[in-house]
Amino acid sequence: MVRRNVYIERVLPFIDKDLIKVITGIRRCGKSVVLGLIQEELITQGVKPGNFLSFNFEDMEYAPLCTAQALHDHLKKKIAGIKGKVYLFFDEIQEVADWEKCVNSLRVSFDTDIYITGSNAALLSGELATYLAGRYVEITIYPFSFSEFLELYRFQNPLITESEAFNKYIALGGMPFLHNLQFEEAASNQYLKDVYNSVVLKDIMRRNNIRDVDLLERIILYVMSNTGQPFSATSLSKFLKSENRTVAPETILNYIKACENAFLFYRARRQDLKGKKILRVNEKYYIADHGLGAAVCGRNAIDINLILENIVYMELRRRGYSITVGKADEKEIEFVGEKQGERIYVQVAYLLASPDTIAREFEPLLDIRDNYPKYVLSMDEFNFSREGIIHRNVREWVMEISNTRPMPPC
Repeated sequence: MVRRNVYIERVLPFIDKDLIKVITGIRRCGKSVVLGLIQEELITQGVKPGNFLSFNFEDMEYAPLCTAQALHDHLKKKIAGIKGKVYLFFDEIQEVADWEKCVNSLRVSFDTDIYITGSNAALLSGELATYLAGRYVEITIYPFSFSEFLELYRFQNPLITESEAFNKYIALGGMPFLHNLQFEEAASNQYLKDVYNSVVLKDIMRRNNIRDVDLLERIILYVMSNTGQPFSATSLSKFLKSENRTVAPETILNYIKACENAFLFYRARRQDLKGKKILRVNEKYYIADHGLGAAVCGRNAIDINLILENIVYMELRRRGYSITVGKADEKEIEFVGEKQGERIYVQVAYLLASPDTIAREFEPLLDIRDNYPKYVLSMDEFNFSREGIIHRNVREWVMEISNTRPMPPC
C-alpha cells in the first residue's frame, strides 16, 4: 500500500471535529484505500478498532441497508453496543437513497466521527450543503502522482531508472490498480477501458438520466482527443451537425458538466492577466487520468505534448493550486496557478528542439513583469533557463514534492 501522505495530512486537522469528512474523486482512484489509511492513523492515536463501523455500499452484502431508514435503524443498534466515540466509514455513500438524512441524524444524535466517500461532485456538494449546512469538509483524491506510481513500479522493477518509469507513467497513467496487473500494457488497457465504462454507466448516464449513449460517448471522445485545446460547444455542435447529429451547444455543455461531476474531466477557465477578468470563452478541459484517455481513444490519438500538459495540470491540482489559462494580449500561458495568495506561471512543451519553440514557450513569460516564479517544463535534460525564467525537466519537477513514504505494496 502506498501511504498517500498528502491526503492524510489534509484529513488530520478535522479528525474528531464535528464535521463530516467527504472524500471524493473518480472511481478507482483510491478513495477506499484512503479510508483504510485514516483508520490506521486513528489506531496510532489510541482509537480501538472495535470503535470502527465500515460499510462499502457497492458490496451486495449491504444492499438491504441502501435506504436512509434501514441504515439508520441498523446503526442505532450497533452504536448502542459500543463504548465511547464511534467512527463511521461509508464507502460510495451515494448508493444509499436519501443518505444525507441518515448521516445528518447520526451526526446530531450520537457521539460519532463520520467519513464518507463518493464519486459524484453534484451529489456530495450540492445536497450536502442543503442538509448539513456547512457541517462538512471535502477532500478530493486523484489518481497516482508520478512519485506514487514510481514507488510501486520500483517494488516490481527494482532496477528501473526514473526516466524509464516516467515513460511507463506517460503510457499507462496513474490508476492505482495497475500495479496488481504488473503494469502489463494489454491488461492495463483493458482495465482502464472497464473503469471508463463504469464511470460512464454509473456516474454519468445513470445519475443524470442520459439516454442518448451514442451522443454522450461522441462528446467524451472529442474532449479526450482534444485535451488541453480551447473548447467551443458551438464549434462541436456544428461538427456534429456535419455528421447528421443536431445538438444544441447547451446540451453539449450539460453533458460535459455531468462528466465534470463524475470527476472524469476538470475545467480550466481562461484569465485575462492584464484585465484581471475570467473569460467565458475557449475554456480547456483535462482528464482525471491521462491513461484513461489513451486507453479509450488509442495511444496514437493524443499528442505527447498534450499528455505532458495533462500530467502537469493534474500535479498542480494535487498541490492545491486553483488553475486558469493565462491570456496576455495575443499570447497564452498554459497554466496560472494560485494558492494562498501566491502565484506560479507554467509553460509545458515536449522538447525545446528549435529556436522557434524556445521563443514560443519563453516569450509569453518574459512579458509578465511580476516577481512570481515562472517555469518552462519539458523533457529536455539540458537546462535552458534564462532571464529569470526557470527551465526544468518535467519529470524532475513532478517529483519535487513527494506524497509518499516507502511501504511495501499489499
